[in-house]
Amino acid sequence: MNATTAGPTAPDQGRIVLLTTSHRVAPGLLSWPAWQALRTADRVLCADGAHPQLPYLREAGIRVDEAAPTAEELVDACTGGRTAVVVATGEGDPALTDGLARLAGSGRVRMPDLELLPASYDLPGARLLDLVQVMDRIRLECPWSSQRTHKGLAKYAIEEAYELVEAIEDGDRDELREELGDVLLQVVFHARIAEEDPDAPFSVDDVAGTIVDKLVHRHPHVFGDETADTPEEVRAHWLRTKAAEKQRTSVTEGVPLGQPGLALAAKLHSRVRTAGLDVPLPAGEGIGYDLLALAARAESEGTDPEAALRAAARTYRDAIRAVEG
Repeated sequence: MNATTAGPTAPDQGRIVLLTTSHRVAPGLLSWPAWQALRTADRVLCADGAHPQLPYLREAGIRVDEAAPTAEELVDACTGGRTAVVVATGEGDPALTDGLARLAGSGRVRMPDLELLPASYDLPGARLLDLVQVMDRIRLECPWSSQRTHKGLAKYAIEEAYELVEAIEDGDRDELREELGDVLLQVVFHARIAEEDPDAPFSVDDVAGTIVDKLVHRHPHVFGDETADTPEEVRAHWLRTKAAEKQRTSVTEGVPLGQPGLALAAKLHSRVRTAGLDVPLPAGEGIGYDLLALAARAESEGTDPEAALRAAARTYRDAIRAVEG
């Protein structure tokens, strides 16, 4: 009869938890699993003594060692079933993670359980905070950007808007993403400049707050008790609330006269048609009056005359290139 004797039980190699946090979330606002890991750990380490989370961890009674162990030292610290939590720095401690990966891949070391635990998450729109921070630094340190004014930047807003329209019409998704970013930059840049006004300063938060209030107020069918089942009803809500806000005496108020001629003519005609006014087109001779009539006709038919002319011009450009080539 053969007897089988069990060999010695392999020692528990413990657990390494790499705790990551987002700098876009206020320090101390950590997930419950993160707090559990921190409170039950045998050792908590952080290589960055100025890490924004450290004061809050220590206030919560968690001892944090300011140390940057090597991968081998961290593995040894977990021997016997101990748990080590590493509060990752903003760079993510690549030297440590690369070292752990090399040890695990070597097959020569019995590794602890490795766990990546996000302690805080970015909310949608969080990267906008990065843009605000980058813009603030550029405004302070860049010789060109620090001297810009609203008037000096105005032409770039127009250029970027046109480039965005071109990306949309081309259907190029990469260009669309880039041009949207360029337009967004103009908004953030102007808001940053506005912070420095000595008499009436405002920030990008004020800009965002203003448009949020406007959107909520003009969508009572979404945020209030009114109902709207069709796009036409939504438009009626919008125009009604806008009229109450602006208290305008003429439908032409708020129409920028500096916009391209075809767009201006179409906008005026749209205001007249929406208000139900009977205003005949002015009689006159010349290409200007002909274009006015064409713009009004296009608007009545639901066509953007500027977009239509651009499409025709692009076809003309392609024909020119064909002849040249």
